[in-house]
Amino acid sequence: MQRTNLTLYFLAQVIFVSGSVLIVTLGGIVGSEMAPHPSLATLPPSLMVVGTALATVPAALLMQRIGRRYGFAGGAVLAAVGALLAVLGLEIKSFALFTAAVGLIGATLAFSAQFRFAAAESVAPEKAGWAISIILLGSIGGAVIGPELATRSPGWIQGQPYQGALLAMTGLYALAAALLLLTRNPAPASDAANREPGRPLLEIAAQPAFAVAVLAGVIGQGVMIFIMTATPISMHVVDGHSIEDTARVIQAHVVAMYLPSLASAPLIQRFGAYKLMTAGAAALSATVAVGLAGHELMHYWWALVLLGVGWNFLFVGGTTALVAAYRPAERFRAQALNDFSIFGASALASLMAGALLHGFGWSAVLLSTLPALGLMLLAVIYVQVVGRQGAT
Repeated sequence: MQRTNLTLYFLAQVIFVSGSVLIVTLGGIVGSEMAPHPSLATLPPSLMVVGTALATVPAALLMQRIGRRYGFAGGAVLAAVGALLAVLGLEIKSFALFTAAVGLIGATLAFSAQFRFAAAESVAPEKAGWAISIILLGSIGGAVIGPELATRSPGWIQGQPYQGALLAMTGLYALAAALLLLTRNPAPASDAANREPGRPLLEIAAQPAFAVAVLAGVIGQGVMIFIMTATPISMHVVDGHSIEDTARVIQAHVVAMYLPSLASAPLIQRFGAYKLMTAGAAALSATVAVGLAGHELMHYWWALVLLGVGWNFLFVGGTTALVAAYRPAERFRAQALNDFSIFGASALASLMAGALLHGFGWSAVLLSTLPALGLMLLAVIYVQVVGRQGAT
């Protein structure tokens, strides 16, 4: 079961990331052409994140009830419906319908976000970091496919430069549904442990290790979404870079988000999750420095690559620490709280990015992330001090 599940989750991850990267690449550009006001240009990709945030708890509870296999497959079917509705929105030139469709696709990402937890549950606890990294590596395929669809599809349907890519994603989501129906519901490594009574959610969340693990995901994902959402508008609309260059920067960013997964698991084994989180916060700080240095293609490219690396280290480190901070019987509630926190903060960040960029510019977007990065570093230091005191 382990190998089959990991392979199928890996392939499904490729497809879901392809769709999200496609929306990130094209959503703001479509919004800038269709939105009634320039400040609403980033609303479609922002509502994708909002949809994810709103669906995290229902998705976790649904999978607890019907199992991960049918939950995941149902999410893929809904994603295909969302892609078709987005095509219809473009056809009838309805910004509202297109935005709502993107929000529906975002809701399905609440299901795919749990691939990493399902993978960790499919292996022995000591291999959880490797399983998480394998699933995230599948996203590299999405980093290639999503921008390729964005750049190659404009000529597929005359007069509709974006419909072809969304129709292609409809077929890919249908394929994902078929693949996910072949998975088996993973079970915790220890049935005895699964029968242990679960603690109240507040008690779980009050653990310093749990709180810092969630914070790593919140800040890593929030800062990444905040900057990434603003990038296509700043590059293409404000600074006049081509759609091809913009897509390549987003592509490099997404590859940089997931390629470090090859090193994340061995780095955690050697140095621990908290040191990886510290390195992630440092990489995100370097993103700000490089982004402030200029508006040329190389500045955007390097800033977005560093943004991806920083996200990976915080996200993988935080997820690995998280799965060690709750009991098997608590997993669905703990995972729902974690993902709701992450995607709720990401939704807020994404909604703010367009308005801040429109009102104050690219530099303001970058500088506004520094307080969160400082908080992350202080939190990691705190939990390590608490851990050392508890061991004495």
